[in-house]
Amino acid sequence: MSKLDGNERWKSKMLLTEHVERYDEQTNAGGQSAAAARAGAPRERGLISTEERAMLRDYILLPHMEKMVEKSIADVEHMTTVLKRAYLMAGQKILDRIAQDLYGLRRELKKRNIRILNEEQADLVVYHRYYCRGYEDRFGMTRDVMRSEISVRLARYTSELAALLKESPVKPK
Repeated sequence: MSKLDGNERWKSKMLLTEHVERYDEQTNAGGQSAAAARAGAPRERGLISTEERAMLRDYILLPHMEKMVEKSIADVEHMTTVLKRAYLMAGQKILDRIAQDLYGLRRELKKRNIRILNEEQADLVVYHRYYCRGYEDRFGMTRDVMRSEISVRLARYTSELAALLKESPVKPK
C-alpha cells in the first residue's frame, strides 16, 4: 500500500493507462489479471458508465427545454387566437412532463453520487464539470448537438401528448 492509496485528493488526477496497468499489476495480489479486475467494475473505480453519461446529457438538456417551453407558453399567452387555451394546456402538459423527468433524474443522480457543477464554454463546445463517486471529469456537447437533441426530445414529448389525446375519449355535451 502506498501513501496515496487513502488520499482522496489524488483520485481525480489524470494518469496514463500504462501507469494504471503497472500499478494494478503491482498491487494485485490475487490470481486475476489487472485488466480483468478493472473491466467489470467501472462503478467501483468511480468511472462513469454509458447509462450515467446519458443521464448527464439529459440533466443538461432538460433545463434548456424547460426554458424554451416556458417562453413558448408566454408567447402564446399574448396571442389572440381561437385555440389559445388549447395551446396553453398542451404547453403546460409538456412542461409538467419535463419537470417530472428532471425531478426523477435529479433523484437518480443523487442516489448514484453524481454531481454536476458548472458550465464552461470553449469555442462551440459547452463543457460541464461533474463529480462521479469522487472522480472528476468534464462532459462536453456542441451547440448543434444540443439543438438537435432538444428538437428530438420535444418531438417525443409532443408525440406522447398526441398519444394521450388519442386514447382519451371526447365527451359530447
